[in-house]
Amino acid sequence: MRQHPDRDPVRQPLIRRRPDLPHPRHTADNEAQPSKSPALVLARLEHARSLLPAGTDLLFIEGYRPLTLQRRYFTEYRDELAAAHPDWTAEQLHQAASRYVSPPDIAPHSAGAAVDVTLADQDGHELDLGTRVNASPEESDGACFTHAPNLSDRARHHRTLLLNAMENAGFTNYRTEFWHFSVADRYDALMRQEPHARYGPIELP
Repeated sequence: MRQHPDRDPVRQPLIRRRPDLPHPRHTADNEAQPSKSPALVLARLEHARSLLPAGTDLLFIEGYRPLTLQRRYFTEYRDELAAAHPDWTAEQLHQAASRYVSPPDIAPHSAGAAVDVTLADQDGHELDLGTRVNASPEESDGACFTHAPNLSDRARHHRTLLLNAMENAGFTNYRTEFWHFSVADRYDALMRQEPHARYGPIELP
């Protein structure tokens, strides 16, 4: 993942997820904090929901993630790659790990600027988007990539619905993870050729 040139981000207090937004799916990791996001992110999520067809809704998976947890995720995945590829250099391992887990110093989840979302039907059942959320490139045979070629027509249709709604609401998708979208972080600023990012990693009490 390319980094945006260093620039002090403008901090905005994080607020709790509004109760009328989709409920997050519970994860096994209690350290994750999906209920906190900047007001800008919440407003754009609501906009994205309004763009989906009747009977389809967003399923909110995760938002803000503490820096300590981000560091752990990155280190664990890098160590998995090191075990699978003992001949790789430290730089190769860092680059490969960064495809799937953002380095902590630029992590959009730790800025509250990123959300992991997928689609659900009107009863809250998760729709088929080709592979599970958080599947790695190795586990999914690349199906985690937003525009992966090895998808069924149904999964591709659902991904198109998700991508169109989120991008039209002002989010930027990270192309190696169909579920990951951000706004006003370094990656979003880079893709939009903005001079700086609004949000940067922060550790909340």
